[in-house]
Amino acid sequence: MSAISQQEALVFIMVTMAAADSALSERELSRIGNVVDTLPVFEGYSRDHLVETANRCTEILNEPSGIDQILGMVKASLPDRLYDTAYAVAIEIASADLHASQEELRFLQILRDELELDNLVSAAIERSARARFRLP
Repeated sequence: MSAISQQEALVFIMVTMAAADSALSERELSRIGNVVDTLPVFEGYSRDHLVETANRCTEILNEPSGIDQILGMVKASLPDRLYDTAYAVAIEIASADLHASQEELRFLQILRDELELDNLVSAAIERSARARFRLP
């Protein structure tokens, strides 16, 4: 398992979230780019590396126990203070299609458990996304 940067770890989370239902939609890919372009945590991360990072993540996901490898790399690369950020970017990608599949919901549960996120923090992040992406 090779080391990845904090920004790469967050991209890995977003790509894994997008791939959870086995279908990376154009909306999800666009949202990943938007998140990288706008969130301060990605300052200094060149968008030129996004495709390369996403491809590395996809290769790992295709390996046996790939999700466990991804989660191990993410946890090793992120400081505790960015765990809620990791969950927030996952929720952002899950919200891209305005509907979360069972597979996406399962990945969110696995991520919450792996990062040992407080239930109130998780609920607040989820509620914020529902408010932002609610249809009229």
